Amino acid sequence: MNRSYIHGYDPQENIRLQDQATTMVDLLHSDTVYPAGSQVLEAGCGVGAQTVTLARNSPGASILSVDISATSLAQAEQAVRTAGLTNVQFLQGDIFHLPFAPQSFDHVFVCFVLEHLKEPAAALQKLKTYLRPGGTITVIEGDHGSACFHPDSDAARAAIHCQVELQHRMGGNALIGRALYPLLVTAGYREVRVSPRMVYVDFSKPELVDGFTKKTFTAMIEGVRQAAIDEGIIDPATFDEGIRALYRTTERDGTFCYTFFKAVGQG
Repeated sequence: MNRSYIHGYDPQENIRLQDQATTMVDLLHSDTVYPAGSQVLEAGCGVGAQTVTLARNSPGASILSVDISATSLAQAEQAVRTAGLTNVQFLQGDIFHLPFAPQSFDHVFVCFVLEHLKEPAAALQKLKTYLRPGGTITVIEGDHGSACFHPDSDAARAAIHCQVELQHRMGGNALIGRALYPLLVTAGYREVRVSPRMVYVDFSKPELVDGFTKKTFTAMIEGVRQAAIDEGIIDPATFDEGIRALYRTTERDGTFCYTFFKAVGQG
């Protein structure tokens, strides 16, 4: 597993992930529900931003959340405890080398993980071995190439490209959402279904203006500023102009769109 995480592990990134999860809960998770008695593996739980919703939606399921980072796991455990949830256990581990026997789980849940991996198809194949017959995998990923906005801005697109390029150089893929169907099919999953989940934001949706355009997407792009400049991908003036242009979309006459992709397949 690629141990590099482009967004880093600082407290500000934890806040951004929590903002993203809170803002997108209905869009991404309204149809993620597991039956009582199910054994669910959450592969790559990070700071628990998605874990809390996963556990709330399926209170009768037993969820085992795994992440490679001990720091993130500690934050995830704290988030679950704070939420008063008791149906989640945690384990530190690499999803390519987990200590589970084949067919240990009824369902696998993977959210915003594949984009960071050098070998996402291999990860999906490995996770498939842990599914019982008839079990399912749910995968959610974004696609930074889907972002469109008004007023349009070449500088904003250049700033977004910085994040895409940096992730590519680290072995990941910030455009992976569009590739979920072929990835799952190639990994051997059956009855794969992919549904796009578009976020559309305008001034009439202040909760999305603040929670998504500002605190989730633009904050993510802002976070790669120094790395992008150090790598020679962009000059400081152009990057800063791009960030201003992204914030400009949050004004009364601005709009912002982004598409997530949610895939479900059978093992």
